[in-house]
Amino acid sequence: MERKDTDKLSFVLSNAAECTVLLKKSGQFPLDKPGKIAAYGAGLRYTIKGGTGSGEVNSKETFSIEQGLERAGFIIASKSWLDAYDEVRRKAKKQFIKDLKAQAKAKHENAIMYSMGKTMKEPDHNLKITKVCDTAIYVVSRNSGEGSDREVLEGDVKLSKSEIRDILLLNKIYDRFMLVLNVGGVVDLSPVMEVKDILLLSQLGTDCGAVLADILLGKQNPSGKLSTTWAEIKEYSAEGTFGDWNDNRYKEGIYVGYRYFDTFKKTALFPFGFGLSYTTFETKVSDVKANKDTLTCEVLVKNTGSCSGKEVVQVYLSVPEDKLDQPYQQLVCYAKTPLLERNAECRLEMSFRLSDFVSYDEESESYVLEKGRYVIRVGNSSVDTIIAAVAILEETVTTLKTRNCLGKPDFTDIKSEHSEPLPIPEGIVTFTLTADDFEKREVFFDNEVSADSRIKNLTDEELSYMQIGNFDPNAKGLSIIGNAATHLAGAAGETTSQLVNKGIRPLIMADGPAGIRISLKYYEEGENQYDAGNKGMMPESMLEMMGPVTAFIAKLIVGGKKIPRNAVIKEHSATMIPIGTAIAQSFNTELAEALGDIVGEEMEKFGVHLWLAPALNIHRSILCGRNFEYYSEDPLVSGEVAAAITRGVQKHKGCGTTIKHYAANNAETNRYCNNSQVSERAMREIYLRGFDICIRKSQPKAVMTSYNLLNGIHTSEHRGLIEDVLRGEFGFKGIVMTDWVMTIMTSSKSKYRNALSDEVAKAGGELFMPGTKKDYERVLNALKNGTLSRKQLEINASRLIRTIDEFYAD
Repeated sequence: MERKDTDKLSFVLSNAAECTVLLKKSGQFPLDKPGKIAAYGAGLRYTIKGGTGSGEVNSKETFSIEQGLERAGFIIASKSWLDAYDEVRRKAKKQFIKDLKAQAKAKHENAIMYSMGKTMKEPDHNLKITKVCDTAIYVVSRNSGEGSDREVLEGDVKLSKSEIRDILLLNKIYDRFMLVLNVGGVVDLSPVMEVKDILLLSQLGTDCGAVLADILLGKQNPSGKLSTTWAEIKEYSAEGTFGDWNDNRYKEGIYVGYRYFDTFKKTALFPFGFGLSYTTFETKVSDVKANKDTLTCEVLVKNTGSCSGKEVVQVYLSVPEDKLDQPYQQLVCYAKTPLLERNAECRLEMSFRLSDFVSYDEESESYVLEKGRYVIRVGNSSVDTIIAAVAILEETVTTLKTRNCLGKPDFTDIKSEHSEPLPIPEGIVTFTLTADDFEKREVFFDNEVSADSRIKNLTDEELSYMQIGNFDPNAKGLSIIGNAATHLAGAAGETTSQLVNKGIRPLIMADGPAGIRISLKYYEEGENQYDAGNKGMMPESMLEMMGPVTAFIAKLIVGGKKIPRNAVIKEHSATMIPIGTAIAQSFNTELAEALGDIVGEEMEKFGVHLWLAPALNIHRSILCGRNFEYYSEDPLVSGEVAAAITRGVQKHKGCGTTIKHYAANNAETNRYCNNSQVSERAMREIYLRGFDICIRKSQPKAVMTSYNLLNGIHTSEHRGLIEDVLRGEFGFKGIVMTDWVMTIMTSSKSKYRNALSDEVAKAGGELFMPGTKKDYERVLNALKNGTLSRKQLEINASRLIRTIDEFYAD
């Protein structure tokens, strides 16, 4: 039975506290009841529901934190400050847009395209604060988005001078004060660490205020953990490069996130896996067992505090250093308790296979477990663990022989210094393993793929159409995010409709990953739907920022249709779920699957076949503008959450996910033509591993390649990445599509060219999206001049048609 929209939103809101992280607590919260509260900060009235770009959801209603608090019975005692801040904000926004237009003009760029992902820095001001009641909050908000990266500036990654001044003052003069973070990524909190109560609210969708009110009143208890390390900006690794126009060098290798902090002994303000609760827990390892290379930890968790809550138990593994250097530890499994009442306890059983945490040896072109001592640690964050067991491997084991196929960077990765193993406490359970305890896998490359019999009879022209997303040969505009489909208004794109008469029906795709992004208002003409407003034509933030006149011009540029006078305007209503990082912070795969189930239910309702999500790129740098869409700095968390969401979506008939962006897509600066230089080992252990986990545990229907190049080759044109690794090693069975390639977004200053449709086809990619007449002609010409074989195009088309069959199966 289909749930009502209100039921779906209610489910999201009633579970959202699991996605929030209590960073500091004094015992002053929760409050006994609603009452007067002094509320300050941009986030009160300018609450961020989620980041900008394709991850936006066009919502019918969005409520501010101020509105949410008032609905819960709070009386805002700081209205005069908020009213004065409105004027500060209005002036700053006006100047921001003026500056943005001037910058675009100076760079000879289209203002709308240039604005993509640009967000206003928090303005400074001299508004006075006085004590007006006993309780206060300050809500810091930060936005970021697709198309631009964040900056180490005040009002962005750093707090503004006004924010620091006001937060410290409030902490001093109020009896109860909580700093609330309505942010999608890390903010350097080092100047305000004396604050005693800090909540990472994150960005939870259309009603963040309702969730915050529940938390303030103790109706919900924060139970999230950090999926990314929060530290002072100077503590993050500076080994690699980030934001360079042409080449980003991943010199840090495998030392990403907590792997870097733990190994190189850097100090975090709040470490990976950290998160408090209104209550307290006692955790004891009751048993550790081994069955071949599968290790199982049994952990007893007891609620020792004064209210109900949930705890996350994490298991880390320290790998021996022999030939290969290693990080201090890596997360190998985790589990979340059910809701535990006071004095209640539960037993968690967590298992992992050592062979799932192999290292890649570039010299032997194989995955190995080196001989030595494997230390298993159990705790509730990356820095709060105890040694629970030790597994001793007597000889080095090769679990998979493969081949180097990802290219070489122009540098050598940094390495940790080999350190002496730490002493093991007496009485620790110890297991001895041999090579016979490990499963060995084989991978077969260059396998013959048979063409579907229906494909053999297609002409070259028809085959070429199948390789390209659906397009109108007579279109005058250009295809932007959210306007390339015709069967569903605001959908991102479709496969070709040219062959419907031959039984090959189109697949409809809609953006994510915080819900289904389609037009809010639309009208119908025959079987097609068209946008009846600007929402759905391109990300809402771009239009809102540029104003109504520019928005009208934008609609003309992208070929918007004039609405007929007799058109009946209808509405879509899609549920917005929390941003990706917030979902990961729940450390609850059951919740992630349930959120995927909500998306899948709405896909069925709207007729969407492929959701262009989840996005599971690694938080390599806190400056990446799209980190809010992504889950974690850790590949295990990323893969597990993506797999859970995929399972939820694909429970629904005719619905599938498109995991993205494959791979090493970790920056937005010059994203169409930026070259990620990464070692084979770092790619396999960090940047590809989440995709491997997701594919093995959920088999998504599609994979989207990234815009960037990998060691000089576009990922969408990289046969080694697509055929050898994705299909050969990971066992992927679905289709591969490009991200939405648009030449208007490519800068003439780029060292590297855009991805090309014929080169994508050669590499084994099934779809070049969103598709234009030029893309089609390029494939057809390559086929005719022999640079692209018909055999390869038949293989690509066969994979696509078999996937289409799955979606339309009775």
